[in-house]
Amino acid sequence: MTATQMPDGIENLSTSECWELFRSTDVGRLAVVVEGHPELFPINYVVDHGSIVFRTARGTKLDGALGGSNVAFETDGYHPASNVAWSVVVKGPAERLASIEDVLASSLLPLFPWQAGEKNNFMRIVPDQVTGRRFRVQASSRRSLGLSDARRLNVE
Repeated sequence: MTATQMPDGIENLSTSECWELFRSTDVGRLAVVVEGHPELFPINYVVDHGSIVFRTARGTKLDGALGGSNVAFETDGYHPASNVAWSVVVKGPAERLASIEDVLASSLLPLFPWQAGEKNNFMRIVPDQVTGRRFRVQASSRRSLGLSDARRLNVE
């Protein structure tokens, strides 16, 4: 059933549809808990064998990811031609890749740091839960130009 066929306009996505959408982007948001408070970090990532892999340096993101609580990772998108938006989420524990085999295999992934500095910690989110939804954006909610519209129009 598509978003246009559903009464409320929301389509819950299958796990395979979610992974397809995760593979279609390379930036998302990692949510971790640090000292009892949620923290969000933008990260670039790759999908590898049914998991999310990213690189990071030492610091709050790494400490939060390894802090003993599950993490959440989300990415989303919008297709202006069809006026359809989507969001996919993975929840589960994050682990640092420690074995030589895992680190070597991950170093071959197309995963490159965007900022200077050593990002030698390869991390994997092992999904306990994969969810997603797709929906048609109501025309009335698009009253003014958004950031993505400005980029398409080359407005600065």
